[in-house]
Parts: sequence; structure tokens; C-alpha cells
Amino acid sequence: MLSDEDNRMLTRTGPGTPMGDLFRSYWLPVLLSEQVQRDGAPVRLKLLGEELLAFRDSTGAVGLIDPRCSHRGAHLFFGRNEEGGIRCAYHGWKFDAQGRCVDMPTMPPELVSKVSDKAQIKAYPTREWGDYVWAYLGPQRPLPELPQMEFALVPPSHRHVSKKYQECNWAQAAEGGVDTAHFSFLHQPVVSSEGQLAEKAARATRGYSQQTMNQNHVRWMRDDARPRYEVRKHGAGLVLGASRQAEPGQLYWRIAQYLMPCHGYTPSATDGQTYHGQTWVPIDDESCWIYIYSWNPQRPLTEEERKGYRSGGAVYPEMGENWMPLRNRSNDYLIDREVQKSENYTGIVGVSEQDAAIQDSQGRIADRTRELLGPTDIGVMQFRKLMLESARGLAQGVVPLGVDSPGDYRVRAGGVVVPDPTNIDEAMRLRFGDPIGRVLDR
Repeated sequence: MLSDEDNRMLTRTGPGTPMGDLFRSYWLPVLLSEQVQRDGAPVRLKLLGEELLAFRDSTGAVGLIDPRCSHRGAHLFFGRNEEGGIRCAYHGWKFDAQGRCVDMPTMPPELVSKVSDKAQIKAYPTREWGDYVWAYLGPQRPLPELPQMEFALVPPSHRHVSKKYQECNWAQAAEGGVDTAHFSFLHQPVVSSEGQLAEKAARATRGYSQQTMNQNHVRWMRDDARPRYEVRKHGAGLVLGASRQAEPGQLYWRIAQYLMPCHGYTPSATDGQTYHGQTWVPIDDESCWIYIYSWNPQRPLTEEERKGYRSGGAVYPEMGENWMPLRNRSNDYLIDREVQKSENYTGIVGVSEQDAAIQDSQGRIADRTRELLGPTDIGVMQFRKLMLESARGLAQGVVPLGVDSPGDYRVRAGGVVVPDPTNIDEAMRLRFGDPIGRVLDR
């Protein structure tokens, strides 16, 4: 459990908060690149409690600006994106991607040079990386480098990206990513015989099991609900491993990565399979965008894989409008009680949807003062410790993990079957050739 003070620090990311300052020390994905078109419609967004506006100008550059015109405060969402800037529809003042006011048609020419600096509006630096638009909201100059995450380094043909809206605080969604023990129940099929396991696992998780695990892996997670956790800290975050008993004399290790400040890699992929990741970006204290991505460093993704992701499968939900999952808080995730009795533990279709339902059920902001934690919660405890210590350290001038070491983000996560006993360091060496999963073949 956390104290009320620590829970507030972990979950509040608005301007001037310790956790908000920590998030603002890093580049964050804020949009899909496809959402902003050259000289196209601007996009309203909220990020870390700040109302912002994004647009792509005539050169292809993406601006992320204060949405209010400095003249009379009209919202620039209603402005015209034209010829290298966005023009306010009220009196025609025009702003470029850096927030500079480049035209003030209502102002006498002799006054323009005197007030142009005052007319500038706030603008944040942006970069495009891995089919996302990233933004930096912090004070550091020169800017830090983008994190060298593998999904953004592979060719576009080798990756698939999307995003989804979730109606809870970022931290409880992120905790679902580091808590790999929940797979023994939340995503398990309900079976009456071993012969039904593979078929029902595929239906219960809508394609996840076929892509990232086999029938034995499902059975091992079902039969061993008390995985043994080991956590290691590295240059960009945490590697979190959980071992379960496999066949006699074997352990099944599922090893996740948590990368500062809010990226996570799933723990199931075995050698040659496609990797999956998520990035939890706060909109405000009660909702977040989850940027989801898949990549295969060895081959292009097939059209069948992409079709599965677009229709809902693996870490992707079946999507409604505006990246809102079809199954969401407003409709109780379309829970089916008969399916819950006969098919899976939740009665909800899809791994992503099952995760969202449980995470949202903890409240808009989970009350961690009421928890009773145990050994399988070590990963969650270490995540909280890392985030709180990092926020406090930043306030004392300590540079957080990863800010000055973008190459430390070149890591992988995944599953492996090894002899019993084998610790996490050796399991990672056997799986990746490195104890923390560094990418060694680049």
C-alpha cells in the first residue's frame, strides 16, 4: 500500500506537480503521425493536464501550440491552416509552428514590430519517430535525444502502431503492464478438459495466444498462480521477470520491460515472434492515451497480422470511433455472464479490453492506501519506488534514468523456458544474450 501523499504524487501529472515535472523531462508520443495532415484540420488534444492544439504546416512540420490566440483568446481550432501557419478566424492573426505571430492584419504596421514578441504563444518542440508525433514539454535545452526504442528503429514494414483511450489514471494502467501475475486468471480460458485449452485460449484472448504463446504456456500460467518475481534496474528503467513451474525440471520465465517514464514491453514473445509494447501518456489525472505498437526485428509484418491488429487482437482492442475501444466503461465492456461461466474468467472479449475493464474498475484514480500486497506484487512495488524516487530526485536536481542515455532503451522483453533453477539474469542471457535484454544485433 501507499500513503495518501505518495498516491497523490504518483498519480498527479499536471503542471507544477513532481510527477508532472518528471514526465516533462522526456519526449512523449502525443499523436499518430496520420492524425495531422499537411495544411489540414488542426487537432485538439490534452496532455498532462494542458490544453493544446496540433497542426501540420505547409512544410510538413508539426506544431504543438497553446490553442488560444494572443489577441482576444479565440480558440485556434477554428482557425485556418494555411501557407506555413494557422490563422485565427476572429481577426486574422497568424501563428507558425514555433508559436510566433507572423501576421497581425488588425495592427498598424508601425506597431507590429513593437508587439510581435508579446504576441507569441507557447509552442512545444515536436519530432516524428516510429509513426508517432512526439513532444517535449520540459525546460531542458539543448533538447534530450529521442529514446532509441526498437519499434521505431525497424523499417515501417516491420511495425504496426495505434492508440486507444482509457478512462482511468495512467499509473494503474501502467501497473497492469508490470503485473504479469494476473495472466493466471484475468486472461485465462475456463476449460473442463485439457483438450479444450488451446481452442478456448484463442477465443478468450482473441488471437493473443496464437501469436505469443502455445498451449503449454497457457497451462503453465493456469497451474502456477504464484510466479516468483525478480526485478533488475538498468539505464532506462526496470526489467521484471516472473518464473513459473513448467514441465519437471523446467521454469517458464515471462520477462517484461518498464522504460522511463511510461513505456512497457509485454513478456510473452519467444524467439522469432512479434514483440508488443504500450506507452501510457496522461491526458489528465483521470484518463490517458495508451500508444500501442508491435514490431518484428526479423521480418515484415504480414497483412494477416495487421488485419488482426486493426480488428482487435493481441494488445489492440476492437475500436469504435476516435480511438475509443468498442468495449468501454460506458457499456460495461459488453460483459457476457454466460461467456464468463463457460469461456473465460471475465466474460469480456479481448486481452486489451479485459485489462481495461479491471484497471478502470479500480476507480478513476485507484486508492492505494487500501491495498493488501503480497509476493506477486513485487513488480508493482518496484515500479512505484522507481517513479516516486525519480520524481523526488528530479526536485533535488538528479537527472532521471534514460534522459541522458537514449541508447539504453534498446532492450527487449519476452518469454523463455529454461532449466530449473535459473535466475532472471541467466534466463535473459539464454533468451537474448544479455542479462537485461539489450539489443545486441544492431
